[in-house]
Amino acid sequence: MSVIEQYKLDIPVENLPKHVAIIMDGNGRWAERRTLPRFSGHRAGVETLRSIVQMSAELGIKSLTLFAFSSENWRRPKKEVGLLMELFMTALGREVSRLHETGVKLKIIGDLQAFPAKLQKRINDSMHLTKDNAGLQVNIAANYGGKWDIVQATKKIVELVNNGEITSDEVTDELLNEHLCMCDQPEPDLFIRTGGEQRISNFLIWQLAYSELYFTRVLWPDFDRDEYAKAITSFATRQRRFGRTGAQVIESDQREHA
Repeated sequence: MSVIEQYKLDIPVENLPKHVAIIMDGNGRWAERRTLPRFSGHRAGVETLRSIVQMSAELGIKSLTLFAFSSENWRRPKKEVGLLMELFMTALGREVSRLHETGVKLKIIGDLQAFPAKLQKRINDSMHLTKDNAGLQVNIAANYGGKWDIVQATKKIVELVNNGEITSDEVTDELLNEHLCMCDQPEPDLFIRTGGEQRISNFLIWQLAYSELYFTRVLWPDFDRDEYAKAITSFATRQRRFGRTGAQVIESDQREHA
C-alpha cells in the first residue's frame, strides 16, 4: 500500500502541495472547553504538530511552515507568554534530535532578537544541527509578522540603493522576494487555518498571494491526520489559474500530459 493510499488520499502524487503553511489556532479554546488551563492546550498542540510533521514528510511534501508565535502575541497575558517561551524552549530541546534523525531541516523565521538569549542559542543550535538535512523543510514562524518581513526586506534593499550597489530602477518584486525570510523556498501552495477564524492574521502576506486557502472549525489539538487529508484533498480538487482563464489552464494541462 502506497503512502497516498494509507492516508486515504484518492489523488495523484503530482497534485499534492509542495509547500503547506498552517496557522495552528485553537489551543486555548480547546483547553477552556475541557476546563483546563490554556497552557494545556498549547502542550496538546505540540503533539498534533509532531503528527502533522511526520505525515508531511511521509507524503513527500517539501516544505511545511507553521505560525507558532506572532509579533502580536506579545500582547497576551504576561504569564501565558512566559509559559509559551518555556514550551518553545522545551519542545526544541526534545524534538530537534528526532527531527534530525528523520532528515528534517529546521528553520526558525522571525525577529528572533526579541527572545531571551538562552532561547536564541537553542534556536541557532537547532538550525545548525539540521542545516545539511535534505528531507522535509520545517519552518517555524516565531515573533513573525508578514508586515515585519516586508519591512526588513525593504530596509536591506534601501541599503543596497544607498550604497550604490543597485539603482532604484532595479527594484522589482523578484528582488524584494530575495530578501524575505523564506527566499530560499517556493511560496506556499496551500494555506490552512484551524480554529474557525477566516483570516491570515499578518502571516506570510507576501508569500500567500496565490496560495489556496483552507479554513476549518477544528481546533488545532484535534486536527488529526484525517483532517489534514481533507485539507490536502480539497487543495487537489482546485484549479489554480495564476491570472489565466479556466480554459487556458485546461489547455496547458493537456499539453503537459500529451
